Formats: sequence, structure tokens, C-alpha cells
Amino acid sequence: MGVTPPTPAADPQAQVFTASRWTQGNFIFPTRIVISPLRVSRVKSRWFGSNDETIAMSKVASVHISTGVLWSEIRIESTGGTDPITSHGHRKADAQRIRDLIETYQGQARL
Repeated sequence: MGVTPPTPAADPQAQVFTASRWTQGNFIFPTRIVISPLRVSRVKSRWFGSNDETIAMSKVASVHISTGVLWSEIRIESTGGTDPITSHGHRKADAQRIRDLIETYQGQARL
């Protein structure tokens, strides 16, 4: 009998981006970035429970992508001055897709 982790977001429009297991800190429990029209979340599972950081889409100030040879690190900063959401080990295309989704959702909210 296996344990199935709960879905990261109840929002059917949410898209989940999972970091590579081949990067530091992601071998057993890879980090997930969940993007929905209302929020950006970083979910890091643990042996017992998970750590979830969330920034409302309206409070996202900037998205910074740092690319390496294989993997990218993404940093999402908020307007509130709190610690940014940081995740490493994502494919370059995924990091760019995360940035594009955030820009699209923020643009739709302004209309």
C-alpha cells in the first residue's frame, strides 16, 4: 500500500514544474513550483509533511532566471519584501515557461 501525496493545488488551471532529481537537495523529494492564476507556490516534501511557500500573483515583483549548462535556478521575488521563492534544478524551458506564465497571469489581472 503506497502513500499518494496530495495534489499540490486544487485549482484545475494550475501547472506543476518539478525539479530534476539529479540536482542537489532534490534526490528523494524534488521541489515543485506550482503556478496558478492566483498564486505561485514552492512545495518541498519531507519525510513527514511538506514545506509550502506561496506568493499571491498580484504580489510578484520580479522573476530572475539563472541558467547553467544543464539546469536553471529561478527566483521569484515579492513586492512585500519577504524572502523570495527560490528553486534550482529546473530545465531551462521549464524556467522560461514559469516566467511566461507569471507574466501572462499578471497581464490578465490588469485587464
